[in-house]
Amino acid sequence: MSLLEAILLGIVQGVTEFLPVSSSGHLCLMKQIFHIDTGGMFYDVLLHIGTLIAVCVVYHKDIGKMIVAGLSIIRDAAVNVGIFAGNRIHSEKKPYRTVVSNSYRKFVMLVIVSTIPTGIIGVAASDLISACEEILIIPGICLILTSIILFISDHIAEGQKTPKNTSYTNAFVIGICQGIATMPGISRSGTTITACLLTGMNRKFAVKYSFIMSIPAILGALVFEIKDVDFAALQATEIINYAVGTLVAMVVGYVCIKTMLIVVRKKKFTIFSIYCFVLGILSIAGYFYFI
Repeated sequence: MSLLEAILLGIVQGVTEFLPVSSSGHLCLMKQIFHIDTGGMFYDVLLHIGTLIAVCVVYHKDIGKMIVAGLSIIRDAAVNVGIFAGNRIHSEKKPYRTVVSNSYRKFVMLVIVSTIPTGIIGVAASDLISACEEILIIPGICLILTSIILFISDHIAEGQKTPKNTSYTNAFVIGICQGIATMPGISRSGTTITACLLTGMNRKFAVKYSFIMSIPAILGALVFEIKDVDFAALQATEIINYAVGTLVAMVVGYVCIKTMLIVVRKKKFTIFSIYCFVLGILSIAGYFYFI
């Protein structure tokens, strides 16, 4: 993979990760059309790390508060274990601390619940996902599914749910949707935002939830892929190309997050729905043309 190819894929990843048109589908199509060999899934994960950094920059205040809330959950849970032991040993009835006591603690728990099905699906279907990336018709079909999902999104009534009144069942279902969206051609952001809206979340929180819940999923994918990387075999030029592509994905991704916030608020998914439908048809036609 040349530096130019690395930059091109970085731009594609940055644009398509946050605009609801499927980054995995576009990366798959780009690699097949231009015969780009990235050496496996590792570079794809690095590109997602670039866009993950963009998420962290945009939502740094929320993420900081969630980290504090997560540590507080662990602390209070540990204290409750001590209280439970003391009550059992000394026959006391000391009150327990409320672990999920505010919106940010609830937000943390919701993201954890969503991550569980995503992780299970991602690991269980990893070989299937890799195989599907090699068949042009699969991203085409999935892009058409994305088109339908986006069309539905624009016609969902505005919800009012925030972390406080979002259920863990809602979070689990959204996590399943994120796991399914690992298929090339199904937009992760489009699918999860639509799922959030269908559960009754307000649009601002739906976007925030979709982007922040991607963080543990991407980190998990990195851990899953990094164990198979032979770092000793990597050449200096490859490392530079990887780093430049990741940086490009981060910068472009930051701009596209800001764009996406406006798009969702104004219900402008229809144009992306049409785009995905047309691209899906072209991909399917290309498959039958080249076989």
